[in-house]
Amino acid sequence: MIEGFVRVAAASPEIRVADCACNAARIEEAARAAAGKGARIIVFPELSITGYTCGDLFLQDALLDDAKSALAWLVARSEGREEVVVVGLPLSVGGKLYNVAAVYSDGELHAFVPKTHLPNYSEFYEMRHFSPAPAGMTYCDFDASPRLDGYDIGDEEEGGGVGALRIRESGGVLSIIGITDSFADDDDEDDLGMEDDGEPFHGDIPFGTDIVFRCDDEPELSFAVEICEDLWAPAPPSARHAANGAAIIANLSAGNETIGKAGYRRLLVQGQSGRLICGYVYANAGLGESTQDMVFSGHSIIAENGTMLAENPPFGSTRGGIVISDIDVRGLAHDRRQNTSFTSQWQGGSGSDEYEEVLFSQPELSFSGHREIAAGGNIIPFTKNDAERKEQLFRRVDPHPFVPQSESERAERCEEILAMQTSGLAKRLSHTRANTAVIGVSGGLDSTLALIVAVRAAQRAGDGNCSVLAATMPSFGTTDKTNANAKKLCAELGVELREIDITPQVREHLKSIGHSEDERDVTYENAQARVRTLVLMDMANQSGGMVVGTGDLSELALGWATYNGDHMSMYGVNAGVPKSLVRHIIKYVSDSERKTRPALADVLDDIIATPVSPELLPPDGDDIAQKTEDIVGPYELHDFFLYHMIRWGRRPRVIMELAKIAFAETGGGDAPAASGPDVSYHGKGAYADSEIKRWLRVFVSRFFANQFKRSTLPDGPKIGSVALSPRGDWRMPSDASAEAWMRDLE
Repeated sequence: MIEGFVRVAAASPEIRVADCACNAARIEEAARAAAGKGARIIVFPELSITGYTCGDLFLQDALLDDAKSALAWLVARSEGREEVVVVGLPLSVGGKLYNVAAVYSDGELHAFVPKTHLPNYSEFYEMRHFSPAPAGMTYCDFDASPRLDGYDIGDEEEGGGVGALRIRESGGVLSIIGITDSFADDDDEDDLGMEDDGEPFHGDIPFGTDIVFRCDDEPELSFAVEICEDLWAPAPPSARHAANGAAIIANLSAGNETIGKAGYRRLLVQGQSGRLICGYVYANAGLGESTQDMVFSGHSIIAENGTMLAENPPFGSTRGGIVISDIDVRGLAHDRRQNTSFTSQWQGGSGSDEYEEVLFSQPELSFSGHREIAAGGNIIPFTKNDAERKEQLFRRVDPHPFVPQSESERAERCEEILAMQTSGLAKRLSHTRANTAVIGVSGGLDSTLALIVAVRAAQRAGDGNCSVLAATMPSFGTTDKTNANAKKLCAELGVELREIDITPQVREHLKSIGHSEDERDVTYENAQARVRTLVLMDMANQSGGMVVGTGDLSELALGWATYNGDHMSMYGVNAGVPKSLVRHIIKYVSDSERKTRPALADVLDDIIATPVSPELLPPDGDDIAQKTEDIVGPYELHDFFLYHMIRWGRRPRVIMELAKIAFAETGGGDAPAASGPDVSYHGKGAYADSEIKRWLRVFVSRFFANQFKRSTLPDGPKIGSVALSPRGDWRMPSDASAEAWMRDLE
């Protein structure tokens, strides 16, 4: 485990139909290869020991006995190793034949899970051979000779024999590109690394579907098993499993490939992982299965909470593949605790008393200070040193979690956000029968976005009776560039603009309270912000309108607003939009308007290129003297911290380590390649560990210290999965202590 992340693998080695010895050898070597990369739960396809396409051979004692011997050998070979392996085989219990998953680790056979839903339609005829899982739990004995007659598995250290795997890694998938078959004398006791005459006995093995496998070292690591059609059925067993505490679902599958099936399979796996707030490991049969009437592609998937983490695409490997990723079981536990619907649908909210809990051990791993970043992005590649590799996180850590990677997804997201903001503001304007939407325009990012939304909302809400009234209010810190951009923007949008120089009012106010204009402290700065709010409020009264707030989600998290100044409005239209998205939305509008309104696009592009600033201190010539990110830190870092702390409830030290991976320091290794064009407008995209820790301290400190501003937040629409409204998602006492979080970081 790496601070709550568990590495899982879905393996689909090439098999031979009805050759259990060969298949067990390849399963063992694939399991060894995945475990060498740190995998702790390894899932193989349905009936992987025999092959799924054996047909009536499943009714032959020779095949069933060979399958048991192969499983016994696999269990024996696992002794002394930590990974948990899930494989499929046919098993006769109580006079019935079942399609089962066997779960084992460290020389111990933990349980058998039989398949519940047997497809018996179209190309499937499983009920010809198998019985569906019986109701309730039972127990069985397992006694078989651990022999692989005719195969030399070779020495584990030397990696010889069957399963001497040659592996190519690409994009998180281990492709098996070579498996050397080696035949040996049947009487050679060294073939298996054990004596042939051993008859291991495993008694009272749980047999049934209602089993949760739980790690006794990490209580939040638990998994359960369903098999292929179980997922495709109207009531998958995985729903019961999740309700009874399974954080991960392992699915052993043998789904053949037909046109369009891969896309539907992805939707099923992602959707089930989202509905159940779980990790889902789907291992699908592939090469080696009979192609007499069907073709199998090895399409294996790892998903988490509705998101695809990794997959081996259909026919993606020429000799079989192993797809690996890390599942965040503590993050899943956080979401389950938060989601009251997750348990309320089950009696008592705690699952069934009939479930069997099977314990296994997995020592926790910790983050390593050594990180390697792949040239194609920040998926960490496999290294030659597997001991180090086991301590790395094998999943992409997005440095900009609020910003979609692809250009098309970003455009879709931006339009969706604009529609949500527009709808929210239009409703408020209509409800209050406002004649005007009054907004302060500075020539900066947030007020630009708010103005664009206000223009759209006024058109929707007023039927021609509502207009936008803007004000630009230059004072001590206003630069000619931002003031000019504010004027150009209003002109291009057709908005009435009033220029009101507030400098005389601010000077008079400072004089009235006995504050020197030369003392450029917080009083000097906040006086300007509060005078601007006073002007806007009075303009709204004067015009029969309402003041539209411009502050964004990132500023709310940091408390970067003047209390009862720009902190206050009658509707905060940007309250749910993080700073890392604001520029992208404006860029989206610019690109959309480029052909028909080039002048508007030009001024929007100039605003995008302007540093973020409250402009409350006099400029340095023509340059902005007060740059927000120089004071509070890069917004791309703060948005990363905000996302992981609020969305996933992660502790600071985990956020710190994730940030180290996402924002790898240049010079200390290869920097992550950009995940899309113009993804980052903020910061430099790479930070030293000391910088990340410094700004995380600032974030935690400011987040706690400024809750009082969020407690009196104006109304505003929730936009994404992170929101800080005290009436919506975030309820926190304004005087809560940050000490536990700061100690955790240190």
